Amino acid sequence: MSTIRIDLDRAIGTVDRQIFGGFIEHEGRSIYGGVVDRIDSPLTDDRGFRADVAAALKELYLPILRWPGGNFVSGYHWVDGIGPQESRHPRLDLAWNAVEPNRFGTDEFFAYCAELGTEPYLCFNMGTGTLDEALAWVEYCNGDRDTYWANKRRENGHDKPYGVRYWGLGNEMWGDWQVGHMTAEAYAAEAKRWALALRRLDPEIRLVACGRNGWSDWDQLVIDELVRYVDYHSIHMYSGSDDYWSNVLSPLQAERSIKACAAMIERARYVQHVAHPVRVIYDEWNVWFATRGDRRADRVVEERHTLADALAVATYLNVFVRNCVPLHMANMAQMVNVLAPIVTADDGMFVQAIYHPFRLASRRTLGTALDVWVDAPVHEFSDIPDDRVVNRIADMGPFPLLDAAATTDEDRRTVVVSVVNRSLDDVRARVEVGPRARIARVAAELIDAPSEDSVNSFDAPDVIRVTDGAAPVAQSESALDYAFPAHSVTWLRLELE
Repeated sequence: MSTIRIDLDRAIGTVDRQIFGGFIEHEGRSIYGGVVDRIDSPLTDDRGFRADVAAALKELYLPILRWPGGNFVSGYHWVDGIGPQESRHPRLDLAWNAVEPNRFGTDEFFAYCAELGTEPYLCFNMGTGTLDEALAWVEYCNGDRDTYWANKRRENGHDKPYGVRYWGLGNEMWGDWQVGHMTAEAYAAEAKRWALALRRLDPEIRLVACGRNGWSDWDQLVIDELVRYVDYHSIHMYSGSDDYWSNVLSPLQAERSIKACAAMIERARYVQHVAHPVRVIYDEWNVWFATRGDRRADRVVEERHTLADALAVATYLNVFVRNCVPLHMANMAQMVNVLAPIVTADDGMFVQAIYHPFRLASRRTLGTALDVWVDAPVHEFSDIPDDRVVNRIADMGPFPLLDAAATTDEDRRTVVVSVVNRSLDDVRARVEVGPRARIARVAAELIDAPSEDSVNSFDAPDVIRVTDGAAPVAQSESALDYAFPAHSVTWLRLELE
């Protein structure tokens, strides 16, 4: 029998709720047809927001939402999206070769954040944008004096400043697909110049440096050059494969990337005597296999996520909990239609497989991460070099069939355990909480489906859903026996005495 041992006396750290953040970008039908739709649609309110999508997003308890990009931001000029909508001009979007109508801009984004009860996180255009443009945007959003851009916001019907805290210094500037792509040296010099000026305007803002994957030469150089001037370093990761084991195991690369990035940050802080903390932000992550084919060739962006993808997403979330000390924020990319947990049509929507582990994690995870030891059968894995998204992870194996993370409340009276069973068979395990705890009650929630390839659809929206799990079998006052179903995610809530 396998063992999952949770140590109530070994707290890893405090879980920042920002790890359950989201991201929306002007790509495909993410904004138009997703977040907003036709005013005359019965599904929209008087602002054009789709009520069904907003209701589904509210269920995710998003603490923060990143916008407007993404690749889109490197050609986006925020001034095009303010003022009366009828006077805004459509522009060519160079990122996705589309026409941007500018119907959804800065004020609409803030209204949407207010609707969801979430905090905004904005990203500057460091591709075609200028420092003057960035300073004006901060003044428009946060200015409280009698100045031009603050007054422009007031003219547009928003007297009080929005008070935006989080600002990203560009997006993926390391990539040659990015409009205005730079070398690491050029980016670091420009970002330093911007950071110094932006803090003069608003010393309270929190600046996010544009990293790569957490272990690259780009990351090291940017961290070394910017650690004095920023508060966070962002990294991105996508995974996905038509090979089941590659798909469900690849998210463990995120564990390595967070640790590597945090180590580079700590080294730079130590060498340069930097007193303020600098933490990691995973502001783009998800399963992306592009249904199937390269979306840059055929613009396929509306992924249909399988149960295996849900297991991968649950693993990402377990990784984020286990690495809560260096990790401040994570943002699933994206929230509607594009690689998304929510898919819309003109007359309705459904939620995909990946919606369910995200919803349970954001709603069930408690404030303190606990150390968890897993002893289970393992899977020997060899990297697949022709995978579309290559994440070399074989050296991290062999991999236990069970992946687990646990959190508890302040008084250690409740423990919540997230368990991903990657096996294609049931795995029985003994779940222990230590000799000094007594388990009084247990509740289980389960995400499962007939096959690892199962998907939800408009015709069958509940093939993958959350159900009550089987009742556990008590082995002692401090342990229970539980059979984790094949290819499943289980959430156990243990009430202790």
